Amino acid sequence: MDVSRETEQLSGYARLLRKWNPSVNLIAPSTLAQLETRHIADSMRVVECSKVVRGVWLDLGSGGGFPGMVIAVARPELQVTLLESDQRKAAFLRNAARELGIGNAKVLCQRIEVAQPLAAAHVSARALAPLPQLMAYVHRHLEPSGTAWLMKGRNWQAEVAEAQRDWKFDLKVHPSGTDADAAILEIAGINHA
Repeated sequence: MDVSRETEQLSGYARLLRKWNPSVNLIAPSTLAQLETRHIADSMRVVECSKVVRGVWLDLGSGGGFPGMVIAVARPELQVTLLESDQRKAAFLRNAARELGIGNAKVLCQRIEVAQPLAAAHVSARALAPLPQLMAYVHRHLEPSGTAWLMKGRNWQAEVAEAQRDWKFDLKVHPSGTDADAAILEIAGINHA
């Protein structure tokens, strides 16, 4: 049986994450057993929702590489930049990209709020900050015609309502696929209210 490049790279990624996690804390140890069914599956849902997009992709606060590294694996035609301020997590991401031959992933080790604006066509984030705070980060790094793909938990509706006090944006909501209460927020047309 022929194993696809994507399947091979994702299983290699899971193996490396399990190896590094005890020393770098890339994901909560309590969720390690659900690495494939939760973290990777969640990230693949972003890939499905954005399958027709083109352009440079930026993943904010990449941490363990979700969804950024999974997007880089599943969409090798995209240039994916992973912005992570933690030196150890950035080292893990660089090592994984090199070891697994994920040539379209670039890791920047900087704080989101001080990094030069990157004018990405697409910006993603998962478990990074409440939406009102996240909108400022996205606005800083997203080109004006770009789209954000933000993975939010069960409080996403309250976060959207709060963010709409300071921001105007177009919103399309996609179900998470792994959690009935969670959602992927596709946000475009971002401006200060």
